[in-house]
Amino acid sequence: MKALEQEIKELIISSLSLEDMTADDIDTNAPLFVEGLGLDSIDALELGLALQRRYGVVLEGEKDQMKARFASVAALAGFVAQQRAAQAA
Repeated sequence: MKALEQEIKELIISSLSLEDMTADDIDTNAPLFVEGLGLDSIDALELGLALQRRYGVVLEGEKDQMKARFASVAALAGFVAQQRAAQAA
């Protein structure tokens, strides 16, 4: 899971053009939106598209589900891992 978390951190940096940050600057468990990394709704759309392209995940669901999935890098990694397992089954 650590490798996936690292990949997602790098994906966040590249897809959102956060050139002044490194993966080490992003706390795995910190919130991505408002506090923490401080992303906004446009960033969420861009990140969602990047996740779909890179991992083939399907981002569907209720607003609360989506908020939970995008809560932190750890939450995103768990969601991607779950989607990969479902695709492999």
